[in-house]
Amino acid sequence: MKISVVIPCYRSENTLPSVVEETIRILQERPSIDYEIILVDDGSPDRTIETIRSLCQNKKIKGIGLARNFGQPCASLAGFSAVTGDVVVYSDDDGQTPIDHLWPLVDQLEQGNDVVFATFPAHTQRVLQRAGRVLNNLMASYLIGKPKHLHFGNFWVCRRFIVDEAVKFKNPYPYMGGIFVKTTRHMSEVPTSQRPRLSGRSNYSVRKMVSLWLNGFTAFSIVPLRLATGLGIAIAVIGFLLALRIAVLKLMIPEIPAGYSSIMATLLLMGGLIVSLLGVVGEYVGRIYMNINGIPQYVVRESLNID
Repeated sequence: MKISVVIPCYRSENTLPSVVEETIRILQERPSIDYEIILVDDGSPDRTIETIRSLCQNKKIKGIGLARNFGQPCASLAGFSAVTGDVVVYSDDDGQTPIDHLWPLVDQLEQGNDVVFATFPAHTQRVLQRAGRVLNNLMASYLIGKPKHLHFGNFWVCRRFIVDEAVKFKNPYPYMGGIFVKTTRHMSEVPTSQRPRLSGRSNYSVRKMVSLWLNGFTAFSIVPLRLATGLGIAIAVIGFLLALRIAVLKLMIPEIPAGYSSIMATLLLMGGLIVSLLGVVGEYVGRIYMNINGIPQYVVRESLNID
């Protein structure tokens, strides 16, 4: 068996050597298993690509340098396109991933699973991370059909056919959780513990998290459009009933004055609702436009040790 470890990298010149060294040490614990490590520089502004060039003196390490920052999901797909192993491992570049817990995840594949996630206790994460985790899992469960007992994370292993299907996805707004759900139902998780970062801070801002959620529900679900339709119908029915009530009251009690405040409140409510629903539709239309124009997922500027 051969294992391919894919690590997307961004601003990791200081952490990457330690991460790669530990990953190699763990992989060598089972001498019968061959391995490769694929490092993808996602347009880092620091010397990450130089670090990758140095590490690629080891022929078991492959390097890919992207022309600019395309985002972690796109960088991951760039790495998946270069794998040659039977099992693919997805890991981080900051040292938080407990790579020393790799083998329990790999062994779970032998139990009939296609994807196995490492899960971390929520109390070890920052408030923003916990909130993002909760929202991400709620969105994935209700919009794309993720099993509720699973928690998507940044450390997982899968069978090769999963990433073979993933690289067929040409949308410039990929979401790996959606690809998993649409490819297989044989998924499980293994509890682990998250470690502190070796240095620096997380590169995931609130804006990037929101962008990731948008990728998830616009690329793999039309549920928001159906919710918008249902909400529009519900508001229309309520508006009709209220209008009917007002008309009946006016006929029964002519002295009732016309309500300027209620009219303005209704107009503002309906105006805000219409603009919001148009925003949902516009998000889909905009992404369709980007797809039609052939916006690339990523552009490879440099490849190292890749045939």
